[in-house]
Amino acid sequence: MSQATRAPATDSPKGSPAIRPPGGHRYRGNPDAVRALVQGDRIHRDLYVDREVFDLEMAHLFANTWVYVGHDSQVPETGDYYTTTIGNQPVIMVRGDDGAVHVVMNRCAHKGARLVSEVHGSAGKMFRCPYHAWAYKLNGELMGIPLKQGYQGTGLDACEAAKGLSRPAGVENYRGFVFAKLNPGGLSFRDYFGDSLSSIDNMVDRSPEGRLTVAGGVLRYMHDCNWKMFVENLNDAMHPMVAHESSAKVAKDLWARVGDKDAKPPMAIEQLSPFASSYRFFDDMGVRVWPNGHSHTGVKHSIHSGYSDIPGYEEQMIAAYGEERARAILGEARHNTVYYPTLTIKGAIQAIRVARPIGPDRTLLESWTFRLEGAPDELLRRTVMYTRLINAPTSVVGHDDLHCYRAIQEGLQAGGNEWISLHRNHRPDEPVDREGVENGTSEISMRNQYRAWAKFMIQDMAAQGEDREAAE
Repeated sequence: MSQATRAPATDSPKGSPAIRPPGGHRYRGNPDAVRALVQGDRIHRDLYVDREVFDLEMAHLFANTWVYVGHDSQVPETGDYYTTTIGNQPVIMVRGDDGAVHVVMNRCAHKGARLVSEVHGSAGKMFRCPYHAWAYKLNGELMGIPLKQGYQGTGLDACEAAKGLSRPAGVENYRGFVFAKLNPGGLSFRDYFGDSLSSIDNMVDRSPEGRLTVAGGVLRYMHDCNWKMFVENLNDAMHPMVAHESSAKVAKDLWARVGDKDAKPPMAIEQLSPFASSYRFFDDMGVRVWPNGHSHTGVKHSIHSGYSDIPGYEEQMIAAYGEERARAILGEARHNTVYYPTLTIKGAIQAIRVARPIGPDRTLLESWTFRLEGAPDELLRRTVMYTRLINAPTSVVGHDDLHCYRAIQEGLQAGGNEWISLHRNHRPDEPVDREGVENGTSEISMRNQYRAWAKFMIQDMAAQGEDREAAE
C-alpha cells in the first residue's frame, strides 16, 4: 500500500493517524483510506472527530441516500412550505398547485440568494427572490425575470439558470413521509428501504383512518456530538439500565416505595420505568437489521409493550380493519426504528426524531409528535408526555444520553487507542446487507450502519474518481 493510500494504523499499540497524502488531505480523493475506517468489528475514531470525514459525508453519503425531509401534513395547502436541510444543503418542501409535495433547493438560480428565510409559511402562487425578483413556480420551474429583454442573445436560455430552481434527483412521498435523494443514479426508493418500510406502515396504520398529522410544533436542541452517535445509540440496548439509572430507575423505585400496588401506575411512571429494565429484558426483545443501514429493536417486545389500554381505541381499530388485522397492528410494539441515515421513529408512541448534522461535533436534534387521525385524544396526550419526559430539551431521560454523547466526543481526543469496538455478538457469518434478527443487545445494528456508511461513501467517491479520469 502506498503512502498516499495508507489506512489508519490497525496493529500499532500506540496507534497512528492515517498518513496524509500529497496535498495535505487524508481522505479526500482517497477511497482506500475511507474504506479502512470501517472494519468488520470496529471503526476508527475519525468517523466522529475528523472534519474532512464530515465534509465527505455531506458530499457523498447525504447526497446519495434517501434522506427524510418532512411530513406532508406540514404543508397542507397550496403554497405552504417548510424549510430544512439535506446534509448541509438548504431545501424547501412545498405543496404545489398540482396537489403534490415538491422539494426544491432553497437557492435562487440567478445569484444564489436564499429564496425563503422562515422555517415555514406560505409562498402563495410562486416563489419570488428577494434580491432581483426572479420568480419560480411552486415546482421550481422558472416563471419570470424582470426586464428579460436584457438577456436576449446572451446565452441565458442555454445555461443552468434558465432551468429554474435546482431539485433533488428523486422525491418520494411514502404515506405522508417525504424523502429526497440529491444525486441521480443509485438505489431506487423501494430498493433503498425495502421491508423496513413496515415500521412506517405500522405507525400510520395505528390510525383508524390510516392517516397521521404533525401535532403542534417541534422541539429542537443542540447536541455537542457527531450525528452518528445519536443514530447508533437508538438501537443500543446495553446502555438504558446504566445511563438512565439516575432518571428511570429513580422513578421506578419511587413508585415501588410510595405508589398504590393495586392501582394503575401514572402514565409518566409507565413510560419511565421500562428504561430501568434488566439486561435480560433488553436482550430478549431482539433487534432486526435490514440492508442499507436500517434496523429496529423490539422484535418480540419493547419498552412500549406494557402501556395501559386506551378506552375505545381497540374497538375503533377493529371497526376500521377487522379484528385480525387490528390485533396484528396493535400487537407490534417496536422500540426505535432507524431509517438510515437520520430518521428514527417510534411507531408505538407516534413520535419521530431527526438528526440534522451541523459539524463533526455538533448535531441538531428534532423531536416531532403525531396525531393518529380518528383515534382518541388520550393517545396524543400519551405521545406528548413521552416526548416531554424522554425527548425534549427539558427531559429527564434524554440528558442522560446527551451526557454520554459529549463524554464520548471528548474522550475520543485521548491517545493510545484510535478504534471503537463493535465486537459484541460479532460473528463472521452475520447478515451483511440482508435482513436478519439477532439478540437485542447485539451491536449488529451499529455494524450494519457503518457497513452502509462505507458502501455509499466509497461507491460515490470511486464513481467521481472515474468521472475525473474520464474528463482528463
